[in-house]
Amino acid sequence: MSDKRQRARVQGSWAKQLPKQPGPAAVVPNNQQPKGDQRGPASWGCGSQKTQTSFEFHQPSKPTREVPPEKVIEKAGDYQISHGPSGVSRLRLLPGFLPPEEADWMFSKLLAELPWSQKTNYRRGDAYDEPRLTCWYGELPYTYARSTMAPNTKWHPLLLTLREAIEQATGCSFNSLLCNLYRDGHDSIGWHSDDEASLGDQPCIASLSLGDTRMFSLRKQPLPEENGDYTYVERIRVPLGHGTLLLMSGATQDDWQHQVAKEYHDRGPRINLTFRTIYPEPEGHRAGTKLRFTAQQP
Repeated sequence: MSDKRQRARVQGSWAKQLPKQPGPAAVVPNNQQPKGDQRGPASWGCGSQKTQTSFEFHQPSKPTREVPPEKVIEKAGDYQISHGPSGVSRLRLLPGFLPPEEADWMFSKLLAELPWSQKTNYRRGDAYDEPRLTCWYGELPYTYARSTMAPNTKWHPLLLTLREAIEQATGCSFNSLLCNLYRDGHDSIGWHSDDEASLGDQPCIASLSLGDTRMFSLRKQPLPEENGDYTYVERIRVPLGHGTLLLMSGATQDDWQHQVAKEYHDRGPRINLTFRTIYPEPEGHRAGTKLRFTAQQP
């Protein structure tokens, strides 16, 4: 046992001493801080520390603007969409104006029998083909986008029947008709207002849709101080389905633009019949000068 105790004492003497616990750091007066290259922890790599200041919130000089949420109109009714210096802008939506079976028959007949063709328009001296097919009925030619459509003066009998029914439903009278055929989702019409001089002041335009549903979009004209910026204007979407009638009246063509945008998923053909009234323009007046198409018309 004595040998074992002796060996244990020897082995224990080889063990390392535990480090001593540090005591409280001494405070060194400023006039006794080390000089030269010896720097305290506060200045390691970042220079002298500054006294922390509290954060102060300052109100932005310009108020934050939010984009208005887009409205959707899909129920039957009369809608006042705006009231401005030009007057009240109105929409009347009549889904199911034509029963489905009747609308099916009319769609097939008009698709096969109307004289559809592709109109060529001009913008800034460049020609482009409209991304849809059209035909025009009435007694007078119709000019827009610097191109004139010759009228078909002999109306298709079905179009005369539809005109009479729409006049009774809306209380408006029409002497002309622009027919549009959207062959698929790639056909479209860009942002514009139907405000040609030949349409007169605050025209009533009745739009009857047949075939596949397409989204009809409207956006408010920006105020003069916006310099043509449409970012913060009001917007409306109206899904136009098979047999739906939409009436635009009041200041809608003065204060709003509308479009049927491209839709790249599967869309079938759609016929849109837009009844309107055309007036003879004063002699010497250049036809169609009021029409405002945006740059994305094609």
